[in-house]
Amino acid sequence: MTDPQQVHDVTGIGFGPSNLALAIALREKAQQGASVLDAVFLESKPAFAWHPDMLLDNSDMQVSFIKDLVTLRNPASPFSFLSYLHAKGRLERFVNRKSFFPSRHEFNDYFAWAAEQMGGICAYDQHVIGVEPVQARGGSVDLLAVIAQDSKGEQTRRLTRNLVLAVGGKPSVPEVFAEVQDTAGVVHSSAYLSTVKPRLAAADKPMKIAVIGSGQSGAEIFNDLANDPARPEVDFIFRSHALKPSDDSPFVNEIFNADFTSYVYQQPPARRRALMEEYSNTNYSVVDGDLIAQIYGLFYEQDVTGGSAYGLLRSTQVTAAKAQGGKIALTLCPTHGGNAETRSYDLVVLATGYQRRIGETLLSGLNDYVSGRETGRTYQIATAESFHPRIFLQGYCEETHGLSDTLLSVLAVRVDEIANELLAPRQDTEARLTAAE
Repeated sequence: MTDPQQVHDVTGIGFGPSNLALAIALREKAQQGASVLDAVFLESKPAFAWHPDMLLDNSDMQVSFIKDLVTLRNPASPFSFLSYLHAKGRLERFVNRKSFFPSRHEFNDYFAWAAEQMGGICAYDQHVIGVEPVQARGGSVDLLAVIAQDSKGEQTRRLTRNLVLAVGGKPSVPEVFAEVQDTAGVVHSSAYLSTVKPRLAAADKPMKIAVIGSGQSGAEIFNDLANDPARPEVDFIFRSHALKPSDDSPFVNEIFNADFTSYVYQQPPARRRALMEEYSNTNYSVVDGDLIAQIYGLFYEQDVTGGSAYGLLRSTQVTAAKAQGGKIALTLCPTHGGNAETRSYDLVVLATGYQRRIGETLLSGLNDYVSGRETGRTYQIATAESFHPRIFLQGYCEETHGLSDTLLSVLAVRVDEIANELLAPRQDTEARLTAAE
């Protein structure tokens, strides 16, 4: 294991949009006269990639390009999406599209363009496997050791004064699939393109596939499979009666404004939960209206032609899943009661979302030093008095900060708040760590 003695001011784990935006914010603040922090970011992938397995053809962003890495913090930043378009020579053509919503491919290319401009601030092929406290004389903890391993198995130990965790969620697998989740026949949506598409292309006959989940990812995957040249047979299975459209109307969309984060944080826990439930139809188990119309049209046309390749199994839940003879057998029951049936599939795609549980992250080894159950308003974990490193979370504060926490909507504003805290002396921030009562 290499063990550099350099001590970084900030180490970020993960280099997706959240920590990329933070790296840019720290650079721009330094250019404006703030202290220059020694920051390094560690990313397990070999190069920048944003949800690469869901970069489906013809899929658009569901958030305005204005909510990019920087614009809501600094509209004049050279890292804006408009600056990217200008650099690529597509600014006027994008204007002619008359849309606020770029394709997902283009926004990923924008992120990669911004990451490339940040030079060597990120170390790729660094899978962080542990975070350990470094005790000083007297028992206090002044530094953290971040241990990472590359694809060759070589480990590196880096020391840091502050840590920012932005590793995204862990694929959520329903309990009913626990026994088969590691078989070749079950794939989470997070591995869709790299796993499912090659198998479709290599199959010598049309495959039988089940897509589980009624959210945007499930709908996109079903639509993609229905248009695949391999012509698989696909069942779209979900518990609700209908695909529900996401509510992106103007007044409702204001819950994704940066100031609404403070409003949510100031509420007692019961009120926060009520707000989450009230506005869940903006983000969870909902689908873009245009995509719903496309899928409805697909089933309508199938009725016209008398086909049977695509099944819509709504109001249906999976009660058992077993591996049998190279296939996955699903026991399907009507949601509101009725007779069960069993269907076998070559592949089952789980579009079942992600879990974000801080206790299951790399910070679990620091539990003895965490003194609060919630993060502060500026995303900092409250820690014991003898623990001096500051730890910030990006994407793990939905319960306290609202539905926008895992989305791009408040990204630029959130990293501004975190950057300001990193630049401030620790004693100036301690008073802000108490969570809302």
